[in-house]
Amino acid sequence: MSEQGMGWREELAPTCGHDEHTKVFAAMRPRLLGIAYRILGSRTEADDVVQDTYLRWRSAEKEEITSPGAWLTTVCTRIAIDLLRASYRRRVDYVGSWLPEPLHATTENEAEKQMDLASTLSTAFLLMLERLSPRERAAFLLYEIFDMSYADVAASLDMNEANCRKLVSRAKSHIGDSHRRYNPTVERQRELLAAFQDAVRTGQPTPLAHLLARDVRLTADGGGKVATLNEVISGQAVLHFVTDNLSHWWSSFDLEVEDINGSPSLILRDDGQLTGVLTFAFNDDGQVTDIFVVRNPDKLSSLSRTRIH
Repeated sequence: MSEQGMGWREELAPTCGHDEHTKVFAAMRPRLLGIAYRILGSRTEADDVVQDTYLRWRSAEKEEITSPGAWLTTVCTRIAIDLLRASYRRRVDYVGSWLPEPLHATTENEAEKQMDLASTLSTAFLLMLERLSPRERAAFLLYEIFDMSYADVAASLDMNEANCRKLVSRAKSHIGDSHRRYNPTVERQRELLAAFQDAVRTGQPTPLAHLLARDVRLTADGGGKVATLNEVISGQAVLHFVTDNLSHWWSSFDLEVEDINGSPSLILRDDGQLTGVLTFAFNDDGQVTDIFVVRNPDKLSSLSRTRIH
């Protein structure tokens, strides 16, 4: 994250009790970060968006703002959309497979809503959003995930309500049923993590083999900075890759269970140094359909716990 982005947190802490406008922003920050991260798929860029929103909030004429929450949401969304357009252009030159930047987050809401929000942080969900244009992505998220009305979404995107409805409808048609998110029980997820750890440690395929879907895929993102897969592998090749290759390459590494992107995941450490994050996607039978491995050090540098909506 930029030095400027770090500075906002340092500045906010001592002023929260004295500056009413800063307290308003602090209360909205988890929601703004949640919107920006889901639009961009990057914690680092989301932090920059929130910092930029904060600076604009500080200089805004507060007397003219009737709804601070709506104003902040609008500014944050528009900045994130502009940054996403620039990010798409940079991804043309990205080396290998691109995966979202891992997020170590706690969601803030009641139990059922928290589970639903957490599922929208998953790597699979964020990759599904990649099928949408920046405006489709923002409209879909604001309406479907953050429960904003069409009128409020239209205002945030500076468009009329009829066109906003068409935008959301088009987004749904592009992603089909992919937005229907399935999360198996935590116990099932931890069973998978234990089996994966055992397969890497011993090189033996069982019981991991029984937990993988027949068409399971493994995608690795090294960003051209860490040697990894050059392409997505699927089916039986995934199991062989884990037991034959990863068990050899990662034999001296530690695999630890932590909550990443809303669900139990694996953290890869080499002599205490964070070197990778593994997240998983499941089908409605509780089998693993995708294994996502992020090894790009640039995407791991900002992995720290944060509050998000």
